Amino acid sequence: MAATPIGYLPHEDPLYGYFQYQIAPQLGYSGPDAVWKVYRFNFSRNVFLYEEKQRGIRIVGKFFKAASNDQARKTGAAEFSNLLFLRSLGFSVPPHYVVRPLGFNPDINNLLVVEYLGGETLSRVITSAMVEGRRQRLFRKLTGLGHFFAALHNRTAGDIRVDFNETCHSMERFVQSLMKRWGLGRDHANVFQHLQERWRGRSCMWEDCGVLVHGDATPSNLLLGKGRDVMVIDLERMKWADRVFDLGRLCGELKHFFFRHTGNPWAAEPFIGHLLWEYCRHFPDQDAAFRAVTRRLPFYMAVTLLRIARNFWIDHDYRWRLIREAEHILRKDP
Repeated sequence: MAATPIGYLPHEDPLYGYFQYQIAPQLGYSGPDAVWKVYRFNFSRNVFLYEEKQRGIRIVGKFFKAASNDQARKTGAAEFSNLLFLRSLGFSVPPHYVVRPLGFNPDINNLLVVEYLGGETLSRVITSAMVEGRRQRLFRKLTGLGHFFAALHNRTAGDIRVDFNETCHSMERFVQSLMKRWGLGRDHANVFQHLQERWRGRSCMWEDCGVLVHGDATPSNLLLGKGRDVMVIDLERMKWADRVFDLGRLCGELKHFFFRHTGNPWAAEPFIGHLLWEYCRHFPDQDAAFRAVTRRLPFYMAVTLLRIARNFWIDHDYRWRLIREAEHILRKDP
């Protein structure tokens, strides 16, 4: 992931002492002579890379910001706990690896420190498939991702039915945002409300038990190593939900990447189908699992497209193509 150098960490900075006495010993060294070079990741203003120049050790610092300091503290502490919990379930060795948390310090701007992972983002793998024709490589990586998410969901499956209302509320927020910021009309918003209520009335949307989902399974939060190794970061949004929440987010992102690049809303279908089939391979009845997942998937994919359409970097024409495609998907029968 690209990062821009912005300087060195001063010795008098409280962060320097925190690294020296609480973080560095976990990585196998200590000493008063460390020199920490600081980089800001290009994808976020609040995530930094710290590189100790003499030993080449790298760590990542994520500062949590929110409307109140209390909320920022709770969010940071929750992600720290989420990382520890998933690693305790076995996600601490390849091929399924959750980033190792090294510390959370609410007294230093609610800072979460994790190890640096050098994997390639799924974003780059998708782009390579589109631009360089490395499609078979993307298929292989999606096989690994299908296995990871099946393992995550199956190891955490609970016995309480999903609350589909929560996802409906998310869709309502995205539609409201599109109205407020990008000119979506009331009539169009009413169409989405009508389609949402149709989906709310379908029993399949309530039928499964909740699992722990990543909550933000975007291509930038999924790192890929050798073979089918998967490395996962950014778990601040982990929650109990329908297993299709993660799958819909990921499939919606795949659709967006190929749609934006090719102009064809169907261009990602071979990869979406492959991911879902490989995910369902890890169930006793693969065919039945595939039918159950694909019945519910369209709603979650459509919500993902609406979520993407809110972004400021989306141009006007493509934003409306995403909105129309989301409506088209929601009109499908499961």
